[in-house]
Amino acid sequence: MAKVDQEALAELRAVEAELDQRWPETRIAPSLDRIRLLTEVLGDPQRNYPVLHVAGTNGKTSTSRMIDALLTRVGLRTGRYTSPHLQLATERINVDNQPISPQRYVEVYRDIEPYVRMVDERGDVPMSKFEVLTGMAFAAFADAPVEAAVVEVGLGGTWDATNVADGRIAVVCPVGIDHVEYLGPDIASIAAEKAGIIKPDSVAVLAAQEPEAARVLLERCAEVGATVAREGMEFGVLDRRLAVGGQMLRLQGLGGVYDEVFVPLHGEHQGRNAALALAAVEAFFGAGEGRQLDVDAVRDAFASVQSPGRMERVRNAPTVLVDAAHNPHGARALAAALSGEFAFRRLVAVVGVMGDKDARGILEALEPVVTEVVLTRNSSPRSMDPDDLAVLAREIFSDDRIVVETRLDDAIETAVGLAEETEDPDEPISGAGVVVTGSVVTAGEARALFGKEPA
Repeated sequence: MAKVDQEALAELRAVEAELDQRWPETRIAPSLDRIRLLTEVLGDPQRNYPVLHVAGTNGKTSTSRMIDALLTRVGLRTGRYTSPHLQLATERINVDNQPISPQRYVEVYRDIEPYVRMVDERGDVPMSKFEVLTGMAFAAFADAPVEAAVVEVGLGGTWDATNVADGRIAVVCPVGIDHVEYLGPDIASIAAEKAGIIKPDSVAVLAAQEPEAARVLLERCAEVGATVAREGMEFGVLDRRLAVGGQMLRLQGLGGVYDEVFVPLHGEHQGRNAALALAAVEAFFGAGEGRQLDVDAVRDAFASVQSPGRMERVRNAPTVLVDAAHNPHGARALAAALSGEFAFRRLVAVVGVMGDKDARGILEALEPVVTEVVLTRNSSPRSMDPDDLAVLAREIFSDDRIVVETRLDDAIETAVGLAEETEDPDEPISGAGVVVTGSVVTAGEARALFGKEPA
């Protein structure tokens, strides 16, 4: 890497060190006062462009990437804000479907830093890291300028910093149990938090939901007068076939049927994310009642989609997949994709989970589809100790299926070795695989170990 790039990365790391002194993204206070004050002194940049707001428990980042690809293909200049990042903070803020440079990331932070300090001085609680990042994204999009912004909720919806934006389109991906300490202990209370992104006179594009979540979301739509588009009613996947490197879809959109849509991602859940993204973009452009988007543009856009860290193949022979599933809902989707789309004779899971997550639920979801599990940790101080993870695992797996490694690199090496073992040394090694999962941080560090550049 060139010297200037190294200098830019050093400056980026310095900014990240400053931001890490603030409240982490896993901690929220139920108030929009701080982010609202920041955006006001910045001139409300989030009002300079229409926003497609994306919430839900799982699928937000993949759906956001698909929406961005569709908007870009039809000629709009876009911004995309997602979180958390896999490897490098710049992944979070995208313009024209590309992460901003480290230099630009630092510039945006330094531009708004005086105003951040002003907000800090006016309140009892300083701005959180996520609030500052959200302000940075809104400002970067206004400076570009973009013609549409795809904004992913960080945590919840109602009290998420992104909710100072009035999304013309509110997209709610499937709602499951996660972050119960902030969002509530059941599906209904969690859905109520996520429903907060549905604003008066917007269009709510809703993935298929558990009945309790669907009821809450529809009540919110009725309360604020939002138009509703529901998966399984107004849009959805009509047909799905496995294809080399992904899947071929026939999608029912709001304006008609889109045939032969190839998506280079694995899993039924990604097919449903594609239908959700398509409906969101149709709603954005007012498609419906026979008014469709250009079918060739839709095909081109979906064929270009990438979603790093989501069932991503990082090695062959044996196959190594990396997936950022970090809760039971995501782990079940991963397990379904592994069993439905791959014929692994032996599949070893490398699992590193954060201490505040439902590790038991993740392990239970993976158990039916993996041969062995290698328990480890990532570099985050929040990562669960592998020995503690093993205590839970022994209630789900037999001892001979469990290996504990304290380092992620050692865990992956061990898993690859297990996947390559065969009873017959003359038998070619085939159908063996490794999946690295349990956390976004685990997935990001695994990508780096396999030499993948930041997304």
